[in-house]
Amino acid sequence: MMLENLTPYLFIGVYLLSTLIIGIIGYRSQKNTPEDYFLADRKISSIVLFFTLIATNFSAFAFLGLSGAGYRVGISYYTMLGFGTAPVGITFYLIGYKVWLLGKEKGFITPSELIENRLPSQSLKILFLAVMVIFTIPYLALQPIGGGYMLENLTNGQIPYFWGAAFLTFIIVLYVFVGGMKSVALTDVLQGVLMCVVMIVSVVAIAQSIGGITEANQTVYQLKPELFYRSGMNDFFTPHKWFSYMLLWGLSVPMFPQMFMRFYTAKSGNYLKLPATLYPLIGLMFICPVLIGMWGHINFPDLAAQEADRIFPMMLTEYTSTAIASLVMVGVLAALMSTLDSQLLALSSMITRDIYIVYIRPQASLTEQTFVGKILIVILAIIGLILAANPPATIAAIATQAFTGLAILFPTVIAALYGKNISPLSCIISIIFGEITLIGFQVGIIPKSFALGFLPVVPIMVICSLIILIGNRK
Repeated sequence: MMLENLTPYLFIGVYLLSTLIIGIIGYRSQKNTPEDYFLADRKISSIVLFFTLIATNFSAFAFLGLSGAGYRVGISYYTMLGFGTAPVGITFYLIGYKVWLLGKEKGFITPSELIENRLPSQSLKILFLAVMVIFTIPYLALQPIGGGYMLENLTNGQIPYFWGAAFLTFIIVLYVFVGGMKSVALTDVLQGVLMCVVMIVSVVAIAQSIGGITEANQTVYQLKPELFYRSGMNDFFTPHKWFSYMLLWGLSVPMFPQMFMRFYTAKSGNYLKLPATLYPLIGLMFICPVLIGMWGHINFPDLAAQEADRIFPMMLTEYTSTAIASLVMVGVLAALMSTLDSQLLALSSMITRDIYIVYIRPQASLTEQTFVGKILIVILAIIGLILAANPPATIAAIATQAFTGLAILFPTVIAALYGKNISPLSCIISIIFGEITLIGFQVGIIPKSFALGFLPVVPIMVICSLIILIGNRK
């Protein structure tokens, strides 16, 4: 009994020790320059790039958010997301290759530097930076939220929610602070493999305890047949809403600063082809947490909105052994840690390069730039932890809001990469209009009916794109 109680701590300890060792490896090969610290000296191979992209994109949302959505909505959430990963692969290469090419040629480190070079305007650069930071921070907060949930359930409350979130944040800050992008990329390989394995292990282990996948689905169907409808529970998905979500993923994922900056790190532009091709296949994995969420109705009926985000660890502790639950939950920790470390590194590099050097210390040495980036990592981690102390909404709701706010940058990025004679002012108006309209929808000033049945992202994207086209210089 005593050994069983120690099992979760053993798994957590081995995993966290492994990440710290990798962090030290990254530190030992570091040149202490911004390009090396923030971009791993632009020498990431295609395999490492693939794993760092999926590990960076997989987050607390991939396990906790999707299982919560499966509980609230049903199987249709998976089919929407599965189809939605294909546009992400397309936009990865559409944007990624041009970003890599320009980054290699001009020495860009942050997204804002590229935007300023292609569309010369300090105002546009600062606006672009502000939107990336503002809408990444709520998503950043999802990671300690997920970590707190997992550790609290894994240890039966011995590690309280907030202290679990704080502990994981500390470990992440430690290895990112020390090793930079090299450490992050190397840990992403470990975390990416671990995440894929534990997704399969979790669904198989829980299904066996219930009587098999078919038996589990039949039981849930008898309890809540709406979970298997195309429209989902309470008619969550209309065709318009389905289309909106698929569009949202494709437009927003490359706009996260941690994803955008990954395109700079490739050793060669050809190295982006493998991640872009294989990424849609990762969508197949998302069936696992969605099914587990649906099966949660068997033993945990009528969970409230935010309570449903805990269904994944609740099912593991209910239906699997302590060893399997510990292994799987360590995989979930890997998912959220791989996202948080990349977000911290990306945001710190942007604030260092685009604010500190430009407006505060233009004469800052390369060593000083790296040091300031490290300090900012600590500050940003604390901000994320403060937001996580009292989660404001469900994980899926927070993610959707963050994705929409970032998707509004997509037309400006396409204009910067492929447009000719684009007016920076039209891009500024496009972004400001889009974000104000999004806020209007969220607070209820703009009626939902104005979206014509779509999510706000669809009409907003149409109008934002038209603003840039109309403002195109002759």
